[in-house]
Amino acid sequence: MTNDSFVARLKKIFSKYPRNREDILNFLKLATNYELLEPNTLSMLEGVLDVQETRVKDVMVPRLQMITIEHDLPLNKIIPLVSKSGHSRFPVTGETKDEMLGIILAKDFLSYGFNDPTKVFNIRDILRPTVFIPESKRLNVLLQDFRLNRSHMAIVVDEYGRITGLVTIEDVLEQIVGEIEDEHDIDSIPSIQPQNDGTYTVKALASIEEFDEYFSCDLHDGHVETIGGIVMRAMGHLPIRGEYVVIGTFKFTVLRADSRRIHLLSVTRPC
Repeated sequence: MTNDSFVARLKKIFSKYPRNREDILNFLKLATNYELLEPNTLSMLEGVLDVQETRVKDVMVPRLQMITIEHDLPLNKIIPLVSKSGHSRFPVTGETKDEMLGIILAKDFLSYGFNDPTKVFNIRDILRPTVFIPESKRLNVLLQDFRLNRSHMAIVVDEYGRITGLVTIEDVLEQIVGEIEDEHDIDSIPSIQPQNDGTYTVKALASIEEFDEYFSCDLHDGHVETIGGIVMRAMGHLPIRGEYVVIGTFKFTVLRADSRRIHLLSVTRPC
């Protein structure tokens, strides 16, 4: 394909100035077709455009899935919780779950027992300020705030000031570059794991046979092999975090997904 052909196509698309997101995407896709952009680059640029329209509510970790630390919890109870979760930041609650005192970093516990074994633990000594943001905040604005304030986590509140979840800088970046996984992520958890609130966390790549055996049910439809596949088939599209579908007597809610596939689901078992 000649450069003249490419230029002609561009002129046709941009005979007038681009007026919307679709015009810009058409240009980027055309550039990818002519191998001026790598497909992965196109995916990231699409993610950059998406964060201008995506709200915090669409990507936040819901309140029920938040791992918090109570302010009066002793150190010997906190360390196992921090180690098991694999997270680096934790909200600290006060007398109630609605009272958010601050954020603590896992690395701040290193000084207790390593540098000075005799140091008396007081969680308030390592508390960092809490950043509160509304559910309606756009991700591009939030990313800029994270950079300016050098913070990595914010607590999300609704219009009445009630805590509805949390969001991290990783959650925002994943909308651009796709799922960011580490050694504590999905590979480290069982395919099906019961939670304290009565729900179950299920890997999207778990087989339907394993799911059927675990719950003594029959979801097999002969078309797909994984739970993620049957959920995506029922929805009819690649879902985003927070979307849900009811299949039989089970409710499947997407916990993690990127532009290519579902990663993790929350499942409500039938009564």
